[in-house]
Amino acid sequence: MLSRMAAEDPEEEETDVDDLLDELEALELELADEDQETKSRVRESIRMARRIDEDTPVFGRVIKGFDRHDAAEALVGSVVFGIPMVIEGGTLEAGVYLATHPIYFLATLLFGVSIVNGLLYVAEIQDVRVVDPILGILPRRPVGLLTIAALTSLFMMTAWGRVDWAEPWIAVCQTAVCFVGMAIGGALGDILPGS
Repeated sequence: MLSRMAAEDPEEEETDVDDLLDELEALELELADEDQETKSRVRESIRMARRIDEDTPVFGRVIKGFDRHDAAEALVGSVVFGIPMVIEGGTLEAGVYLATHPIYFLATLLFGVSIVNGLLYVAEIQDVRVVDPILGILPRRPVGLLTIAALTSLFMMTAWGRVDWAEPWIAVCQTAVCFVGMAIGGALGDILPGS
């Protein structure tokens, strides 16, 4: 059956292990009335294909869920991208500007969220799947990444004395500028290792 597929369309692009598994599972169903030895060989082929799938390189793997390991990668990415933003004076200047232009403040936040979603789901750096969304609608990965970036930027900007909470609106705007960079770094830190 697999050789027949290749013969039907010689210009077909590469097939992956998932395609092979689908074909083998379909073949297994077709062999319902065949002898046990043939069915056993098909099942063994399915097991081998799954082992090959587990051993595939980092890129091209399916990324599901969001666990401690992913959170740690997101934190590292946030910090790596965030440290230059925390120590750079331009972050503070941009925050002061956003404080006087609330529409740009909202646009900045939307830009950060959009870039994170684009990196995860549109850029196709990895095959990121939504699994078990929060409340049935919020994907765990972007919510986790954005939360980590927000808390990290809040902590670092405050702990390093980069914001003055005596003027909370300006401090929030300055922290938001840092948050956008950290969110992008967190997304890249999470998906590039491919876990």
